[in-house]
Amino acid sequence: MKAKRMILLATTLSAALVFSACQATDVVGKVAVTSFEQVLNTASDKVTFDDEKNSWSLESPAGDEFKWSKDFSATDVDGIVEFDGTPFVNAGLDVTKLPENYVYDDATGRLSLNFEIGQEKFDYSGDATALDTFKNIVEKKRDIVGYHEALDHYGIALGNGNMFEWAKDMSKNDKDIVFVVNPQPFIDAGVDPGKVEGWAFAKVEVKDKDGKVEQVDKFLKPFDLK
Repeated sequence: MKAKRMILLATTLSAALVFSACQATDVVGKVAVTSFEQVLNTASDKVTFDDEKNSWSLESPAGDEFKWSKDFSATDVDGIVEFDGTPFVNAGLDVTKLPENYVYDDATGRLSLNFEIGQEKFDYSGDATALDTFKNIVEKKRDIVGYHEALDHYGIALGNGNMFEWAKDMSKNDKDIVFVVNPQPFIDAGVDPGKVEGWAFAKVEVKDKDGKVEQVDKFLKPFDLK
């Protein structure tokens, strides 16, 4: 039954990731902020600040984390996706073959995917909040924030086909947040993508830089926060 549920999930998400950052730019940017605020408020007990990485962290019910830098000009790593690496190891991962920005912690079994997004300096009035930082991202790095119409999701592109997404309206969506990971580096490091427990492996639609829709493989992990 579990495998069947994952197949159904993959089918549901397959057509959903048409990422549009340019269409109705001001509307997308504005609603991306208000919808992200709703996620932060709903999961307020899972929002923390990582002093070591100078980044905010949003943790999923399963312990997966999305982290975003408080100031791109002050950090080498601006966006992070972190999760349990055990399912990938069990599916054949050779951690020594991962890219340099993919870090496996032997002690904890955690995988951290680290991305440099830009060098923009963020401005604050008073003490910064997680939402204030996200507003800076939308204002100063607008091209990485977009909208996926099929699932009514907004998202932030971290690099190399990796994204973090959230629902436009959580009251109408059972996929409040979704971790979207490019499987190719893992496949190159020995992973059988169909055997990674807890992640759906699916063909999804994305738009390239010219707006052309194409089908690509993704690992998908959604959560309902309500």
